[in-house]
Amino acid sequence: MSGKLLHVNATVICPHGAQATAVPAQGRVLVAGQAVTSTADLYTVTGCPFTVAGKPQPCVTIRWVLPSARIRVNGSPALPQSATGLCQSAEQIPQGPPVVTVVQQRAEGV
Repeated sequence: MSGKLLHVNATVICPHGAQATAVPAQGRVLVAGQAVTSTADLYTVTGCPFTVAGKPQPCVTIRWVLPSARIRVNGSPALPQSATGLCQSAEQIPQGPPVVTVVQQRAEGV
């Protein structure tokens, strides 16, 4: 599994189209002048419209389950564009995989 490395300003959305934002745990490892993200970072989702039987069940976080196998950022696995994650509701109910649409084009990892 390889791909371009995610950074804090990469465009990541939940399966329902809401924007996810990375809160970086580190600021030393940069790509294109922006902090590289890893499993240590908190990804929050805002504005998810998803409901189940009339009850709002919005995606609120992303948990990355299959990050880079080889690249580490301050000891935590880095997130390539091909990383697998799960968007979760506030009750930790899986809502589907996040979609990575825009990343930097210079650094690639496995």
